[in-house]
Amino acid sequence: MYKLIAIDIDDTLLTDDCTVTPGTKEALIAAMEKGVFVTLATGRMFPSARKIANQIELNVPIITYQGSSVKTLLDEQVLYERYVPQDAAELLMSYCEENNIHLQLYTDDVIYVREDNQHARDYSKLANLPFVVEPDFKSLIKRPTAKMLMIDDPARLDEVAAELRTLIGANTHITKSKPHFLEVTHKEGTKGHAISFMARHIGCTMDEVIAIGDSWNDHEMIEVAGLGVAMGNAVQKLKDIAQYVTKTNNDEGVRHVIEKFVLETVS
Repeated sequence: MYKLIAIDIDDTLLTDDCTVTPGTKEALIAAMEKGVFVTLATGRMFPSARKIANQIELNVPIITYQGSSVKTLLDEQVLYERYVPQDAAELLMSYCEENNIHLQLYTDDVIYVREDNQHARDYSKLANLPFVVEPDFKSLIKRPTAKMLMIDDPARLDEVAAELRTLIGANTHITKSKPHFLEVTHKEGTKGHAISFMARHIGCTMDEVIAIGDSWNDHEMIEVAGLGVAMGNAVQKLKDIAQYVTKTNNDEGVRHVIEKFVLETVS
């Protein structure tokens, strides 16, 4: 019945120690051997997501930057791409500068920051990628930017999000991937838009799509997929809109979904 599975990475496919369990990998390979198209749908940048894709032996286009990009793994052919509108990017940069909020830009698959600080170092460790300090930060806005990310206290970012929706919300997508990460993309740079594109690309209907995630930035793909799945460790409001709640990321929740709905080896 299902032809496409789109899986979030952090706190979904990966356990808390950032690994894919052997059992989950086996289930993914078994699904692919049945002809199911398995892809990743993540807020991570392409070079970071590619390292995870290589672990599970994917050889398909993957969705990165919250849905702003769909790119093939082997030859890096861009199939779908959306950038933060330049006027919104300029307003956001000024806002962060005036309010002393750490901001990162993602341009040409590089993480750019204004200064080397603990936020940048912690993110670099999580993504397993280096960052580049660009003193002339404002000059980067003239180049296409897939995503802009703010890092701060979760409660403060909730307030920031409300203010930004008034300031730039008309032509951007504003979401949280983690409590302390607030991300801005093009309004069509969502996981929902990206998996809809992927379904058309491989020739299946949305009823034949499974989407699996844990955070609110997954809600667009959970809502449009034929089977929207929330992890057992997902935020409650995602569980509330999902059609199925699986086990946690540490208890092989992704494996359970595949075995139940694709391989049909568990009840």
